[in-house]
Amino acid sequence: MFLYSKWVVTVLFLFLFLLPGSQQFQSSNVQTLLRIRSLLEFPSALKAWSNETDFCNLSSSPSVAIVCYEDTITQLRIVGDKGSSSKGNNGNFFVSNKTLSSAFSVDSFMTTVYKLSSLKVLSLVSLGLWGPLPGKIGRLSSLDILNVSSNYFNGNIPQELSLLRNLHTLILDNNMFNGTVPDWLSAFPSLTSLSLKNNFFIGPLPSSLSTLQSLRVLYLSGNQLSGNLPDLTSLINLQELDLQGNSLGPLFPALGKKLVIIILRKNNFRFHIPMDLESFNQLQQLDLSFNDLIGLPPSYLFSLPSIRFLNLASNSFTGTLPQNLTCNSRLTSVDLSLNFLTGNLPPCLASLVNQKRTVMFAQNCLATGLQHQHPISFCKNAATATGVHPKKSKKESRTITVAIVLGIVGGVVGFFAVLGLLLLVLLRRSERKKLTKKPPRKLVAKNVSTGFSSDLLANARYISQTMRLGALGLPQYRPFAMEELEEATHIFNPSSLMGAGSHGKLYRGRLEDGTLIVIRSLKFEWRHTIQNLKIHLELLSKLRHRHLVSLLGHCIDYDQDGLTVKRIFLIFEYVSNGTLRNNLLGRLTEKVLTWPQ
Repeated sequence: MFLYSKWVVTVLFLFLFLLPGSQQFQSSNVQTLLRIRSLLEFPSALKAWSNETDFCNLSSSPSVAIVCYEDTITQLRIVGDKGSSSKGNNGNFFVSNKTLSSAFSVDSFMTTVYKLSSLKVLSLVSLGLWGPLPGKIGRLSSLDILNVSSNYFNGNIPQELSLLRNLHTLILDNNMFNGTVPDWLSAFPSLTSLSLKNNFFIGPLPSSLSTLQSLRVLYLSGNQLSGNLPDLTSLINLQELDLQGNSLGPLFPALGKKLVIIILRKNNFRFHIPMDLESFNQLQQLDLSFNDLIGLPPSYLFSLPSIRFLNLASNSFTGTLPQNLTCNSRLTSVDLSLNFLTGNLPPCLASLVNQKRTVMFAQNCLATGLQHQHPISFCKNAATATGVHPKKSKKESRTITVAIVLGIVGGVVGFFAVLGLLLLVLLRRSERKKLTKKPPRKLVAKNVSTGFSSDLLANARYISQTMRLGALGLPQYRPFAMEELEEATHIFNPSSLMGAGSHGKLYRGRLEDGTLIVIRSLKFEWRHTIQNLKIHLELLSKLRHRHLVSLLGHCIDYDQDGLTVKRIFLIFEYVSNGTLRNNLLGRLTEKVLTWPQ
C-alpha cells in the first residue's frame, strides 16, 4: 500500500512539474504569432487570432496554414492581399496603400519569425513586406521551403541564405531584388525548385547554376538578364525552364534532355535552332517566339514524341515547310505567325484537315487564302534586308557565300592579329630600353600627371616603405573579387586594419591559399573616368622589380546599380618590417617599430 501511494505521488509530481513547462512553451509560440500579426499590421487573414486560439489545430485556408509537430510549429504560410511590386516601382520601396507602412521594420519582423526556430516551411506572400531581405533569415537552419513572393523586397539576395543547406525550394518572385544572380547557388545541393521571376536581376547567369544537379524547376523570367547561358546539360533532372522576357543570347543554350517545358520567348536568341533538340523525347511545350531565329524550322520539332505546344512566332524563319512533314498526334497548338515563310502549308498543319489542332500562321507569305498573308515579295525583301535568303534553291549558294565571307573576315583578322603582335613586341623592347635608362620611381612620377591622382601612387609608395624586399616569382597580376577580399579580411574586420588616412584605409589579409596581402582602399574621384582608371591600373600592374613591393591585383567596388564606382582596392604583397631604403642599402635593424612610429 505504501509503495502504491508513493508511486501515485511520484506520477502527480511529474505531471505537475511538466505541465507548466508545456504551457509556457505553448504560450511563447502564441505570443510570437500574435507579435507577427501586429508587425504585419493586422491583415484581414489573421484577424481571428487571439490568446485563446489553438494554433496547432487551426483549420487551414488558402490564406493561412499552420502545421505543428509535437507542439512545435514547423510550417507557417500566410497569404495577404497587398498585391506585388511592378516594374514602375523600381527605386520606390515604400508604396502607399500597397506596402506596409513606413513604420514597418523588416529586421524586427524577421527577428520575431526567427523565434519559430523549428520552421521547415515559411511562406509569406503578398503581405506588403518591404526593404532588404535580412541576412538573419539564414538562421532558420531547418528550412526546406522559403517563399516570400509578391512583396517589395529590394537589394541583393543576402549571402546568408547559403547557410540553409536543407533548402529544396526557393521562391522570390515578384519582388524588387536587383544585382546579379548570386554565384553561391552551388551551396544548395538539394535545391529542386528555384524561382526568381519578375525582379530586376541583371548581367549573365553564373556558371555555378550548372552544379545544381537536383534542380527540377528553374524560373528566371521577367528580369534584365543578358549574355549567353552557361552549359546546362549537366542538369539532368531539370524539367521546367522559363527564361522569357530577358535579353539572353545570342547563342542558343545547351540544355538537359529531360526538359518537359522550355520557354525562351522575348530574348535575343539568333541563328538556327540546333539539332540537339531532336533527342528531347519528353518535351511537351516549346516557346521560342519573339527572338531572331533564322533558317527553316527543323521538321523534327513537329514530330517530337511528347510535343503538344509549339510556338515559333515572330522570328526570322524563311523557306518552305516540306509537304511530307509529319506532326505528332498530341500536337494541339502551333504558332508560326510573323515570320517570312513561303509556299503551301503541309497537310498536317492545315486546320481544316485536323480540327483538334490550332495552327496560327498569319503575317507570312504563304500561298493560302486563310489568315492574313503578305505578298511573296515582302518576305523576299525582308529576308534580304536581314541577311537571310528564304528560297530553298539558294541554300547551297548561301552556304558557300557564308563560307567565303567567313574566310575573308578570318584572313583580315589574322593579318591584323599578326601585325598587332609585331607592334606589341617592338613596343615592349622599346619600354625595356627606357626602363634601363630611367629609374622606376621617375617613370611612376611621369605617368601620374596623365590624369590619375598622385595620392594613389604616393599611397602605394607609403605601403612599400612599411614592407620588406618583394620576392621574385610573384603570381600574375589579376583582378580580385570583392568576396575574396572580404574573406581575406573577415569582412574588413577592425582587427585587420593597419592604418587609415584621408584617402582610404589599409588592411592586412590572408588569401585562401595562405598568401599574406595588404589591401589599400581608395575612394574613387569623379573627375577620373573608368577608362582612365583602367589605364592607370594597367600601368601599376607593370611596375615589377626585385626592390619594389609588387601590386598583385585590384578590385573595383561598384554601387548597387552596377555602373557607379564607389571604391578601388589595390592588393599588394605583404612583407613585414623594414623599408625600401633599408633594403636597398642593406641597413636592416633588429628593432621592430609600431605602426604610428
